[in-house]
Amino acid sequence: MKNFPLLSALLLFVISSFTQNISRGPEKGEIYILGLSKSGLDATIYRSTDFGETLECMDSISQNTYWIETIEADKTPGGIYFVTAYGGLHYSNNYGQYGSWDFRQTDISWNVCAGIVEGQVYNTFNSHSDDYGLNFCSHQVGGFFGGLKYAEVDNLSNNGYVIVNKWGVSDSIYFLKTNDNFENLILDTVFNFGYSDNITLSHATDEGEIFMFNTNNNFSKLWYSDDFAESWIELNNFNFNNSNFYRKGFECGQTYGELYFVLHFVSNLWQNVNTYILYSNDFGISFTLFNPLSTGEQPLLCNFSAKVENKEIIDIKNYDSVYYVTGDVPLTVQFYNYSIGDINLYEWDFNDDGVIDSNEENPISTYSDLGWHSVKLTIYDDLDTNVFLRENYIYIYKINSLEEKNKESSDVSFYPNPFSDKIIFTFPNHSLFENSEIMIYGLNGNIINQISCFYNEVKWDGTNIKGEKCKPGIYLVKHKYQGITKKIILTN
Repeated sequence: MKNFPLLSALLLFVISSFTQNISRGPEKGEIYILGLSKSGLDATIYRSTDFGETLECMDSISQNTYWIETIEADKTPGGIYFVTAYGGLHYSNNYGQYGSWDFRQTDISWNVCAGIVEGQVYNTFNSHSDDYGLNFCSHQVGGFFGGLKYAEVDNLSNNGYVIVNKWGVSDSIYFLKTNDNFENLILDTVFNFGYSDNITLSHATDEGEIFMFNTNNNFSKLWYSDDFAESWIELNNFNFNNSNFYRKGFECGQTYGELYFVLHFVSNLWQNVNTYILYSNDFGISFTLFNPLSTGEQPLLCNFSAKVENKEIIDIKNYDSVYYVTGDVPLTVQFYNYSIGDINLYEWDFNDDGVIDSNEENPISTYSDLGWHSVKLTIYDDLDTNVFLRENYIYIYKINSLEEKNKESSDVSFYPNPFSDKIIFTFPNHSLFENSEIMIYGLNGNIINQISCFYNEVKWDGTNIKGEKCKPGIYLVKHKYQGITKKIILTN
């Protein structure tokens, strides 16, 4: 990847490491960006009404006067806040247009977030305002500890989340929750994340639905929960980190499964200034890349993901803890490229075996070999190359066809399928199955449960080996004696 001067990069990172630079507006496709002018002398506020494909400059504010840390849109159409590096809160009721800003408060954190009604804004978890930032009510925040990394409200009133770290603990990040509007916080989860990782939260459209994005010098990953952070699914990982962009931002949209990333690239003393917006409407599985602001040279950065061909709707609840592409053999996979740069060559290796399988930008591949497959993409421009490898990204299994099933008189049968409370397995020839086991697997290959076959009929109640109810989704059943794998569906 192209490099830019080290001193410039370090300075930019120090200045902007805590900047909150993207916010959704109340209308579909409406976002606000805290962006860059081409000269680098101003902090510029842009608005998009077409999902980030184009940006309109609303105001350009001298950094010598303010240096804006955060922008945040209110639920009110046209309402937007910004917070300066000195904690000054300003509000516009006219889409951030020049001359429409009113000063509201001092000592406001960079981590402000809009509430769930018009005029409501939170100063992290410490206080909130119901009158567009004119007056704030303090919260007791009992149970808080450590150093704040991020705070976010939920779409359910009085619910919210706080992420903290603890001095001296380098490998743990603590996730706190509240259901009484931050009067009290309860420790919910300890993540094995680094002390200095940059972590962002964004609530989505439904109550209890939240996304988490974590980026450090080794990885950038996106997680999702739809049960008030009780369980998480790793949705995607990306080929950008803390050092290769001036600023990164992340925000959900106004419709189900919709989210945005904004990336700002600066190099060569502001001669190269580019803004990229990645838009997704399928929970961050695939993206459309926009480059609405561009001057000078672009970086070269490889990113891609995949879905089963023609599977436009992702049933995210079918995934236990990690999203990956999976299906019965033969499986046709559509790849989605959202790499950055003036790319003149793509080299896809669909099995990471050193053989180039395609030079298309967004190819389709059909897999006929069972098991795990790693995928590698290499991109080129006139000067450089960049590579992204997704290890164990595609999993292919085999389910017997109906014709094969009818030929096997000693096969296991089961009903009902799909099921909710229980599924019953029966054996036409019990002598073949006595003292054997039924194995239940998740799509990620983990053993969920195992059931001994002492009789010609056994049942599974949808629980795991610990007796806990499994999440709705697709599970694989394998009989230990025959080795035949079949698919069953747990509905609720």
